[in-house]
Amino acid sequence: MSVPRPTPSTPAPTSWLATLKVYAEPASLRMLALGFSAGLPLLLVFGTLSFWLREAGVDRTTIGFLSWVGLAYGFKWVWSPLVDRLPIPVLTRLLGRRRSWLLLSQTVIMAALVMMALTDPTLALAPMVYCAVAVAFGSATQDIALDAFRIESADTEHQAALAATYQAGYRLAMIWAGAGALWIAARAEVPNAALYQYGAWRTAYLVMAASMLPGVLTVLLSREPVRQALAPARNAAEWLQGALVAPFTDFVGRYRWHAALILALIATYRISDVVMGIMANPFYVDLGFSKDEVAAVSKAFGIVMTLLGAFIGGVMALRLGVMRVLMLGAVLSAGSNLLFAWLATRGHDLSALVFVISADNLSSGIASAAFIAYLSSLTNVQYSATQYALFSSMMLLLPKFLAGFSGQFVDHFGYPNFFTATACLGAPVLLLVWLASRIKMAPSPR
Repeated sequence: MSVPRPTPSTPAPTSWLATLKVYAEPASLRMLALGFSAGLPLLLVFGTLSFWLREAGVDRTTIGFLSWVGLAYGFKWVWSPLVDRLPIPVLTRLLGRRRSWLLLSQTVIMAALVMMALTDPTLALAPMVYCAVAVAFGSATQDIALDAFRIESADTEHQAALAATYQAGYRLAMIWAGAGALWIAARAEVPNAALYQYGAWRTAYLVMAASMLPGVLTVLLSREPVRQALAPARNAAEWLQGALVAPFTDFVGRYRWHAALILALIATYRISDVVMGIMANPFYVDLGFSKDEVAAVSKAFGIVMTLLGAFIGGVMALRLGVMRVLMLGAVLSAGSNLLFAWLATRGHDLSALVFVISADNLSSGIASAAFIAYLSSLTNVQYSATQYALFSSMMLLLPKFLAGFSGQFVDHFGYPNFFTATACLGAPVLLLVWLASRIKMAPSPR
């Protein structure tokens, strides 16, 4: 039996001026800064770290398995009920439920990044792994609190705009944590010395730790969203029911058997990008591109295409509807992986690198903005942290698991076959988006 949609598949037309003004609202600007804070740690334990490790002589298979550090993002739903409901002594009283968890997680990330900077993987790899796990855990916790903060900061109609500005900040941070870190490491190298210089990477990661400070300042200066009234639990069993069971039964109760289709779409939508991503920087190293070249291309073209993609994705979602942009994003994400397969046949071709990185950033920005808006529309604001954590965890769990074997795949079959295979992984996603666009779903309580 079908029930009403939460929003129409094609929104009522609005003027372009009204559509664009939403990006200048305070809530959108806050999301830009907080998105930067959320996006910074990711590459520092994946892409940039893999460049560092490959340059230090760590083999591709080990680098692939180390990507399982990212499974912390896939299991964040386990502790999301604590972020949703557990107060932090002193901090929660001073800052509120959401901001206190944001500040705590940002502090953990900064401390762990400093420890990574002080660790040379050629001398001891294990401490580097432990620090990376701490960064990933702190980053996943920040994501839980920040997703809830964003969802509670605006109504459903504004979620696409918040998602777009959040994604713009997120992608800018990824450019800084990727191209920026490589550029800093290159500048810190001693001329005419060895290819691998630990001191250069130490400088880069210390700068990255300091780059979390704008997010900390934004948390301190922002207002706490209006808190949803939660009935006090009379005992531990009732607390567990409200914190752990109710968020999941609420979702299944609203969407019934459609929940399985929705969860399947969430679990596979970004699979092409995530599985491919861990081998991107080792790929650049093996093709002979220097840190300066990769940084320059990412900085010059990646930033423009990232902002353009997030902006286009947000505007298209507002005017055409989220599901149509989801389909476009799925097609573009798979297609951009085929461009990497093409690049593998070109060798050290800087022009080809420019084209591929530009196309990849544009497609990723469009897909991510629409996907975040889609996930936000599914949540019940009473359980926003827990439900969104479940969705975003499922988004990463299967892709991150498969990504762990990416180094082995490349060693056995080569880069062109690897990138082609990751593009093929995106084919089932097109069917799932089409099916999800045809079902009718229950409205998300606000």
